[in-house]
Amino acid sequence: MDGQKLLEYKNWVVVGDVLNSEKYAHRILNSLKEHDFNAVGVHPNSEDASVYKSLKNVPYNIDVIDLCINPIQGEKVLIEAKELGIDKVLIQPGAQSEEILSFCRENGIIAIEGCALVELSYYNRKR
Repeated sequence: MDGQKLLEYKNWVVVGDVLNSEKYAHRILNSLKEHDFNAVGVHPNSEDASVYKSLKNVPYNIDVIDLCINPIQGEKVLIEAKELGIDKVLIQPGAQSEEILSFCRENGIIAIEGCALVELSYYNRKR
């Protein structure tokens, strides 16, 4: 599977600092929404009501996680993803670690390293 295949799934969660317009997580979440994806933000430390604190709080079945958070927090998110049966993750540059990749391999989670913004730019051309 590659990043383009992930775009066949419509229910996404962007994990990261989605409220900070300076961060890629913010741009990715908005870009997914602009392309008619069902997408919300998750950040374990957020106090803002518009952002979910965990995957289990998201009110729909999540197809794909876009991991845009430091690897230590990312590992915790992926443990929760496994518990919820979420098996696809796009790992943004800087969010990856060998521990995350190993966890995904060992637990049947499809892990694609890439950039959602790049994948969406190709997606635009195909539509």
